[in-house]
Amino acid sequence: MMYVDSHSHINSSDFAEDREETVERAYSAGVRCIMDVSDDIATTPRITDFCAKHKNIYTTTGVHPEICDKYPELTAEKLIEQAQNKYVVGIGECGLDYYYCADNKTQQIKIFQAHIDAARKTDLPLIIHSRNADDDMINILRSEYKKAPFRGEMHCFCSSPALAEFALSIGFYISASGIITFKNSQDLRDIFREIPKDRLLIETDSPYLAPVPYRGKRNEPSFVVKTAEVLAEIKNISTTEIAEITANNFFRLFKKVKFDA
Repeated sequence: MMYVDSHSHINSSDFAEDREETVERAYSAGVRCIMDVSDDIATTPRITDFCAKHKNIYTTTGVHPEICDKYPELTAEKLIEQAQNKYVVGIGECGLDYYYCADNKTQQIKIFQAHIDAARKTDLPLIIHSRNADDDMINILRSEYKKAPFRGEMHCFCSSPALAEFALSIGFYISASGIITFKNSQDLRDIFREIPKDRLLIETDSPYLAPVPYRGKRNEPSFVVKTAEVLAEIKNISTTEIAEITANNFFRLFKKVKFDA
């Protein structure tokens, strides 16, 4: 059985003491491919170097909405430049976050639109972060998609049925994190029950949001197995099937990944 952790941050400082051991634990747990997502373009070169030294670890180029003020003049061209590296297979993590930073919406939207433009021009998928911003997210995606299509996923999805429905309508994938294992997440589990199997991904978002029974601890890619088990229960299929489905979906979306079996 093979799992793919479609979104992690194992190059964050949280793994400074045991990064290599974290990778080994993931491989031992059956996680055969890891997306080590960049959320700050300053870190992308360091992460691509890390990817080059490890089997089946890839990254992205992007600016998280929480730090968009750090790059007030970010352009699609800068993202496209970094995307030339063979280990950069997606655009993001990008998007809107009105939970932590609702006072700079205009800047967030501007930076998000630069990412969308880069995704169009490279045909690499967007990795979208959306928190407390459903209406603006739907409106921006609708408006931009009408200009010209692009591909992508809603990462660590914990938003409304309306956003899920719209994302699916433009061909996006939706990723389940450890949040679906939380006791108070029944509404989210209900949303995932309705998402087509061919649009599902799984992730850890390490080091955040560790699934039950690890909740409260540092998350890591090996824990994606627990999220897969709960998603399998939600979809009323076996864990083996959900692992295969989500892995196939990942490789279909991230076409640039060259998996080495």
